[in-house]
Amino acid sequence: MSNRVLIVEDEPAQRRILEEMIKRFGFEVVSADNGHKALEALSGSLGSSINLIILDLVMPGMDGLEFLEKLEAVRGDLPVIVQTSQGSIETVIKAMRAGADDFVVKPVAPERLRVSIQNLLKVNALTEEVKRLNKKVSGALTFDDLVASSPAMNNVLRLGRRGAQSNIPILIEGESGVGKEMIARAIQGESDRAGKPFVAVNCGAIPQNLVESILFGHEKGSFTGATGKHLGKFAEADGGTLFLDEVAELPLDIQVKLLRAIQEGEIDAVGSRKPTKVNIRLISATNKNMIEMVKAGQFREDLYYRLNVYPVMVPALRDRKDDIPALVNHFITKLSAEEGRKVHGITSQALAMLQLYAWPGNVRQIENTIFRAIVLCETEVLDVADFPQIAALVEGYEVKIPAAPAAVKKPELVRPANGQVSDGNAIGVSIVTEGGHIRTLEEVEADMIKLAMHRYRGQMSEVARKLGIGRSTLYRKMRDLGLEEAASV
Repeated sequence: MSNRVLIVEDEPAQRRILEEMIKRFGFEVVSADNGHKALEALSGSLGSSINLIILDLVMPGMDGLEFLEKLEAVRGDLPVIVQTSQGSIETVIKAMRAGADDFVVKPVAPERLRVSIQNLLKVNALTEEVKRLNKKVSGALTFDDLVASSPAMNNVLRLGRRGAQSNIPILIEGESGVGKEMIARAIQGESDRAGKPFVAVNCGAIPQNLVESILFGHEKGSFTGATGKHLGKFAEADGGTLFLDEVAELPLDIQVKLLRAIQEGEIDAVGSRKPTKVNIRLISATNKNMIEMVKAGQFREDLYYRLNVYPVMVPALRDRKDDIPALVNHFITKLSAEEGRKVHGITSQALAMLQLYAWPGNVRQIENTIFRAIVLCETEVLDVADFPQIAALVEGYEVKIPAAPAAVKKPELVRPANGQVSDGNAIGVSIVTEGGHIRTLEEVEADMIKLAMHRYRGQMSEVARKLGIGRSTLYRKMRDLGLEEAASV
């Protein structure tokens, strides 16, 4: 989704010039010919989608300074660029004091305006990201902070907000990578435990012999290696929220202790002589079909019904593709800042390609994909070429590797055991060395790929099809075998 700019300008000619200029920069445009209409637009259905304002200071009725004063109550977070034909220092100072972020003098130089817009949008996005991270750390993250505006997520947000108002045990279900932990953090952030400890435990990542100690704690000397007292995750979360991710991975003997902890509100640390009372809000998550696990005897039925009092199902990313543009922009802002890169956007063609992909790894996969693309990107905007692995899997978006067939070395001719040589119409690959020894699979595979590239003139789709492998596999094998340079010569 492109950034949307609101132009507030009373002169029709100047407004049209600005509209065309902003569109050429790659942004969407909303226009208003006076301050009153601009405030109405910000208060309406499009208001939340506006990212920046270009404001004329001199207008009849409500002038720019008055508009800035009223803007604070409507969308005080929006960056504002004021434009003035006066160019006086006094006017600019008044505008800046009233809340403007930058100024331009009429007639506006396109490059000056473009740089100002990009810088302010980047700063504003970073500010929002910092706020989100601070809320996450402090346990105050809410559902409004999540990138989840698609219709498919409406039920998740509704159930999450309702569940946050009580202490009911919640089970969040969904595929790996859909963002179950973020939902759990938002539930805490909108509950009366906001700001209290949020302790997340990945039950599938704990060594089986340490699960009990990590969850419930242990006393000094309770087993070999217990050189000191350890509180455990339940005690750490006392007064706050305990999030048990991949709860279906817990061993059956630990499930018994977990059931007692939930029922009685107390835990037994390893080696302790008496139980300890804990006050926690329990949120669990799983990517497994727990009903089938119960039927198979892999998960206790009584514990399952204790955990699954209030289920919340998070849909896969392929079922909420409307969220992809916002997620892409979110991760571009976050990761480019972390990496110190100047990437600030993505082309419409690349974004369209990402929306066609199925994303089996969900939000976690899209984050890692954007991370890789930012590292690869040599410009300020991500393009299709920065996503070669995705392009190889989406029809119509193949990233072609330039090939000059004449420069590709012809592989050896087949020399069967009887010493005969294949004729010129049956060029093949030798499987033995000149000394009669079997060649390695890697050598034969490299020659097979070079032969196919020569035969089909570098048409990578055809090469992959004839070799019986996918394009992504072909590119990977070429990279592993050091054939990319040969293909681009």
